[in-house]
Amino acid sequence: MREDMDSFQAGGMRVTRVPELELAPFPVARLFPDWREELLDGCAEWLDPAAMTPDRSAARLSVHAWLVRAPDRALLVDTGAGNGKDRPHAPHFDHLDLPFPERLAAAGAAPEAVDLVLLTHLHVDHVGWNTRLADDRWVPTFPNARHVFCGAELDYYTDPANLNERNRTSFLCQRDSVLPVVAAGLADFVAVDGSGAPALAAATLRFLPTPGHSPHHMAIALDAPDGGLLFTGDLLHHPLQVRHPELNTLFDAFPEAARRSRRRILEYAAETGALVCGGHLPGRGAGRVRRAGGGFAWLPA
Repeated sequence: MREDMDSFQAGGMRVTRVPELELAPFPVARLFPDWREELLDGCAEWLDPAAMTPDRSAARLSVHAWLVRAPDRALLVDTGAGNGKDRPHAPHFDHLDLPFPERLAAAGAAPEAVDLVLLTHLHVDHVGWNTRLADDRWVPTFPNARHVFCGAELDYYTDPANLNERNRTSFLCQRDSVLPVVAAGLADFVAVDGSGAPALAAATLRFLPTPGHSPHHMAIALDAPDGGLLFTGDLLHHPLQVRHPELNTLFDAFPEAARRSRRRILEYAAETGALVCGGHLPGRGAGRVRRAGGGFAWLPA
């Protein structure tokens, strides 16, 4: 396994962070529309130095997937941005050429060995490796996997009434990264309330409705006696949002709903003790949430 692939044990499962790319440092005043310098007060006591630039003017963000090896299944949570995709309005993800399948294999599962692909939402940097280009066609990268996600999210991003400047890349990625999987008969849809998730022998799989970042964003829980795993997708871009749940990013389409969902999932994480695995969290990408001083504390894994 590569040195940059952090791996953890929880609930009898091994979860591994499979990196795709590191983004350029993002100025915090741009990332967080409601940014205030005092939000950094006291952060040196707990914030991983890898989470920000040395002068703390910019946040570091990662794009990665999570491979879960359970006794009965190999699961992949979110699939990054993908290679060769035309992304004129998202230059970070435009026509990438990265060895993600090789990294996935090094983490313990070649694409053909993945049984389930679980998607928190259908944004460009979470669905890209659903497909790869073969003979000028976008075909499923994980041909033996069921792809599970909220059907209403797909409906939203394919309804012309919702096509606007914010959503134009999300509409584009449905065409090359989601609809080909549906056409291949490999998609299973959960309802807006999260019902319809497949059964697992090793853990209870649940989709938890967390709208706000996208219209039907879902956190994904693999419940186990030790707290299990909790995949927060884009509810948490950065550990600062654990200490300051009111802090949205500019990518949160429905700000008030995003704040409510973030608080609710932090309560869940603190209560269960689940290992929290973020979609863009820097460093090792995972940690635990504890209650502290009427709010929450972040403990990096």
